[in-house]
Formats: sequence, structure tokens, C-alpha cells
Amino acid sequence: MPTDPQHARRGPRLLARVLAPLLAALALVLTPAALVPGAGAAEAASVCQGRPTRTISFATGELRLYRTRHYVCAVTVAKRPGALRPMAVSLQPRGGRPAVRAGRFDRQAGPVTVHALNRCVRASGSVAGQGASVGWILC
Repeated sequence: MPTDPQHARRGPRLLARVLAPLLAALALVLTPAALVPGAGAAEAASVCQGRPTRTISFATGELRLYRTRHYVCAVTVAKRPGALRPMAVSLQPRGGRPAVRAGRFDRQAGPVTVHALNRCVRASGSVAGQGASVGWILC
């Protein structure tokens, strides 16, 4: 059987034509949301895993609590995102050490997550010196 040089080169070209679009689509799917323009708005809504459990509002923002069966997650969100300002979020399971995230942020502090299967938690959050805290909840 004679081998044609053009026919032998067609296989790699065909493979490249098929693989190039598949690799491009895979790269788009695996690209982090931070690199995609306009994805920041969806990020704030889905930072924590689980279902929203409590939202505690205060003058400069709100403390949001989420819960799964085993974990509780908290995030503090500013009412008016913008300039960097001191923000903090704290979450402590009963009998455990608090998980704290504090610093200067523009939009949110956190998330912080603690293991809280069958345990109460207490949470606090603040934005620019004003904040809220809750006692033992989610028991």
C-alpha cells in the first residue's frame, strides 16, 4: 500500500482542528471568576456554602450567616462598597476558638467558616467601627 506524504500529514492537522476549540472551551470553563469581567457581582452572593440562615443589619453593613449540616460560615458586607475601611467578621463555635478575619477591605470581610455540627455559634461583624453581634444561636 503506497503512502502519500500529504495524506500522512492530514491526521495531525485534523487532530489539531478538533482539539483547539475543545481546549479553548476548557480554558474558559476553568478560568477563575476573578479574571472574568463582570463576575464580581455574583461572587458576593455565593461566597459561603450552604443556605442563608440569618442576616443581621447595622448602620454601615450587614452580617450574613450561612449553614450546612456540618459548618457555619459568616461574612460581613458593607452597605456602600468603595474606599478601604476597617472591617471584621468573627465566628465562634461553642467550646471552640473563634475564626476571625479583620483588616481594611472595600466590600466585604470574610468568609470565615467553623465546624459546628450540633453546636451553637456566636458571630459578630463590623464595618468602619459600627457593627453587630449575636449571642449563641443556631443551636
